[in-house]
Amino acid sequence: MFLPAGSQDEIGNRLINRSKAYEIFRKITTDRNYKQISTPVVEYATTFTNKYAGMNLQNMLKWFNREGEIEVLRADWTTAIARAVVNQDSSQLKWSYQGSVFRSDKDGIESRQAGIEIVHTPSFLGESECLLTAVTYLTELNTDNYLIELGHTGIFEELTSPLQLTEDQLEKLRGAMHDKRRDVVYQIAASNGQEEIAEALTNLVDAYGSFDIINKYEKMWSDNDRLLNIIKHIKQLANLLKDSGVDEVLVDLGRVKNLPYYCGLMFRGFLKSSGLTCFSGGRYDKLYEQFDERISAVGLAFDVDVLAENLVVEDNLKKVCILATEASHVYAETVRKTYTNSIVDIQYEPTNLEQFDKVVKIVTENNQYKVVEA
Repeated sequence: MFLPAGSQDEIGNRLINRSKAYEIFRKITTDRNYKQISTPVVEYATTFTNKYAGMNLQNMLKWFNREGEIEVLRADWTTAIARAVVNQDSSQLKWSYQGSVFRSDKDGIESRQAGIEIVHTPSFLGESECLLTAVTYLTELNTDNYLIELGHTGIFEELTSPLQLTEDQLEKLRGAMHDKRRDVVYQIAASNGQEEIAEALTNLVDAYGSFDIINKYEKMWSDNDRLLNIIKHIKQLANLLKDSGVDEVLVDLGRVKNLPYYCGLMFRGFLKSSGLTCFSGGRYDKLYEQFDERISAVGLAFDVDVLAENLVVEDNLKKVCILATEASHVYAETVRKTYTNSIVDIQYEPTNLEQFDKVVKIVTENNQYKVVEA
């Protein structure tokens, strides 16, 4: 039978690599004192579409339940975990998860993720722990050809606050900033006669790069305390990463939030070989306001599908085939146990024997079974 668009069967190395990536992630997070959490794969749509989460129902896999309410497949881990964590013991600060999210606005409707969420923790500590967990995980995966990018939602918010734009105009401006469309950014920002701010926002489209960008804007924003504090915060984290051995740390001062609940520092990791995003995350304190809570919260999610594609799993196990019969199968099973640290298959009729390093056969001699080279 055919599969729905975006669904696919999977076999072989992709599954092995993904399992290995999950296994390493579980070990890393356990060693760093994270507690595992899982949420249901089916949630109410309002968990993700309320004004605090702000996700688009159109992009979710949804249906009506018997009471007429809309249910969806889990569209986002962070939002679901916030719902779950708010009822947990507040002394538990660090959470980890593994599993799928389902969205119809991507190439495949199912994306495998592994992620961390840190709550009730000072800002710099939580953000540092997120980023250094990412560095440790990528190191354990033998993935060293990556770069980390830092951004901050507060820059866009600070510069646009005097413009008095409508919500619709603000969203269009944010979209133009995201797409790096300088002409549209200037046109919207200057619509109320604020040409100086429009120029500053337009220049931010190209404010992307290394420490030179940080140093440049640290001087430019020396008379704006909020922007200066933001750039100093970014610089402090960039130095932390460089001191921890990360070769390339970039900043994108014109980056805008891609999820509505981000409200501060944002970060992404890219594989240099493909340009693909291997992790992303940021601060999302405001997400907890829906529960009448003021909580420091930051997290990130790894794209396990991307990491698994780039993971090289060394298979050093010897492959052995035992040729047996229905009568000798039990004896063949005892022989299997003698090949420790090996992959062992029992066959009755020889099939694809070239895949095996060793092939033996169970034969009968003097009414007893014995093993011979095939």
